Amino acid sequence: QVRLVESGGGLVQPGGSLRLSCAASGFTLDYYAISWFRQAPGKEREGVSCISGIGGSAYYADSVKGRFTISRDNAKNTVYLQMNSLKSEDTAVYYCAAAERCWDHDYWGKGTLVTVSS
Repeated sequence: QVRLVESGGGLVQPGGSLRLSCAASGFTLDYYAISWFRQAPGKEREGVSCISGIGGSAYYADSVKGRFTISRDNAKNTVYLQMNSLKSEDTAVYYCAAAERCWDHDYWGKGTLVTVSS
């Protein structure tokens, strides 16, 4: 019933761009803060970005600040993560999560793989 589905991942060269989507079904996305996490093999899960469900404030990890932009389209029940100037260290599985507050995760998507390589 409650589902989050990520899409938009793929293979991109360093310096390239991708836009990830997090589409919700079974609930109204604008009630929730939506966080993007990523995890690469051998690394801890990292919070990448979040957009709050209360004030709509956006937050970014220092590692992506200035390169990534989070946004939401409530009419489409979708949150986006625009990723520019991608680096090899951005390679990871990216997950979106929904909760009352940023960085909490009551609901998870299954992830989408982003590979940045030449």
